[in-house]
Amino acid sequence: MRILIVEDEVRLAATLGELLQRQGYTTAIRHDGLSGLDEALSGIYDLMILDVMLPEMDGFTLLQRLREADNPLPVLMLTAKSDLADRVRGLDSGADYYLTKPFASQELLACVRLLLRRGGSGRTDDTVSFGDLSLTPGTFSLSCGQRSVHLSRREYDLMEALIRSGAQILSKEQLLVRVWGYDSDAEDNNVEVYISFLRRKLTHLHSRVKIRTVRMVGYCLEVEE
Repeated sequence: MRILIVEDEVRLAATLGELLQRQGYTTAIRHDGLSGLDEALSGIYDLMILDVMLPEMDGFTLLQRLREADNPLPVLMLTAKSDLADRVRGLDSGADYYLTKPFASQELLACVRLLLRRGGSGRTDDTVSFGDLSLTPGTFSLSCGQRSVHLSRREYDLMEALIRSGAQILSKEQLLVRVWGYDSDAEDNNVEVYISFLRRKLTHLHSRVKIRTVRMVGYCLEVEE
């Protein structure tokens, strides 16, 4: 799961990122509203944690523009503005939850889990399928008939991207962004390594689905006859 943090307090943003990464989430951080909106509209995130008082564009405006674009990304507003009017404005602007500073880490994590369960970013907790494969998000399980294997978080994110794209080719650059995030220092070799991990698991499952390498372009799935 990928979480976007839009927070102008650099130290707090870094602390939030570390807290979420320890829980296994992939995070990206932006410190102003304009770049935060651009990231949120990319469609690669499962949740956004959004501050209100931001440079370039405040959080309320960012959220309104996000919703005007019909983007249903779940949004947790995290702010020091605790007045009732501000909370109402945040919810009316399209926030899914409003948490005020200071906050307890466990409460924040509970809110994150709640919003991720609700979904809404176009990703759901339903099983996704391609050919004879079924991918179950909640258990990180990849199945083929009666056989199944457990995937690591990176393997899961990569397999999900491939399944959702089906026969459409994804470049290494697209996979790096979707799986590792914009701010990651991961390289093409990381994609190649995890593709090899997934191919071994597909072989173990005796699946007819194969990961096809399109030279100089990227990867896609295909079903062997």
